[in-house]
Parts: sequence; C-alpha cells; structure tokens
Amino acid sequence: MMEDESFTDINGKSISLDCQSHSSLCSEFIVSVPKVSIGKVMVYTCCVWLLAYAVFFFTENTAVLSSAIFITLVGMMLHIHFVKVDHESLLVIGSLGIQVSSSYASGRETTTFIEMSKIKDIVINEAIYMHQIIYYLCVLLKEPSDPDAVSSVVPLFQSSKPRLNCLVKVYKSCQEIISKC
Repeated sequence: MMEDESFTDINGKSISLDCQSHSSLCSEFIVSVPKVSIGKVMVYTCCVWLLAYAVFFFTENTAVLSSAIFITLVGMMLHIHFVKVDHESLLVIGSLGIQVSSSYASGRETTTFIEMSKIKDIVINEAIYMHQIIYYLCVLLKEPSDPDAVSSVVPLFQSSKPRLNCLVKVYKSCQEIISKC
C-alpha cells in the first residue's frame, strides 16, 4: 500500500508524506521537503555580489569582490551539505527496531538505528517553539536500570517539522506495529 499526500510544516511550507507498508510488521515513512530553489539561490547570490561590487566601486579594493565570491560559494556548499535536508525517513521494523535517516541536498545521508528492546514507546510530544506550540514525534528510550523509566527522548523529523495531522498518521501506524510485537 503506497500513499502520497501533501501536508505542511510548522511554517506553512508544503511537505509530502510517503507511507509504504512492506508487511504487517514493517512500514516506512518518508517526509520530503521541496528541493533547493535555484531562483532563490540566484537572487541571494546576485544581491551579495551587487553589494560587494558597490563596496568595491567606492573603495577600489579587489579583495572585497574576491572575498564576497569566495564566502558565497563556501556558504552555499556548507548549506547544502550540512543544513538543507531533502527528506527524512522512519523505518519501523517490529521485530528489530527503528531506523531514522536524513538525506541532504548534497547527497550525504545520516542514519541511526534504535533496537526495539531499548524503545519504551513512540509518542507525540508538544513544545514551545518561538511564539507557538508545536508537536513533534519522538521515541522514548528505556532506562537500562529501570524499564518503567525514560532515559532519553529521540525526536523524529527534526528538519521537516511536520504539523500534527501528518504526525498523527505516522503515530497511528507506528503504534499498530509496536502493539503487535
């Protein structure tokens, strides 16, 4: 079963949720955000370079132009490699655990695996973010010495920040899988 719906993040930007059920004990959820807008990049780059040219015009210092070009290019590379996430995925395998992955615009990927024996529950939590209350999906990890206590909280979909209606859909599917184990 494959579904592809359109949702929004906490800022109102469009994101999509792709739910793939591989079996009754295995589902994958992929939240995708729009790709980097080449138009936006061009506008920001032109603004920075025009400002640098204006400074160069009055100071006649070529280091201003060179440094503006260098800083802009390095900044763009760092942004697409470390900041701009294209999609985040959550793979829930009832008998094994949960795999959380993030794919960046540069192609870099990060993956974390949490064993099912360490998971206490998956919940929707709320937090105050800037001037609003937001909801986020998180994994509660068991305290090794006391199985009823929570040792830490692992937030999911940190970059895409989906709204509650998207999180509820993922939450319900995750709870179905966890309850079967």
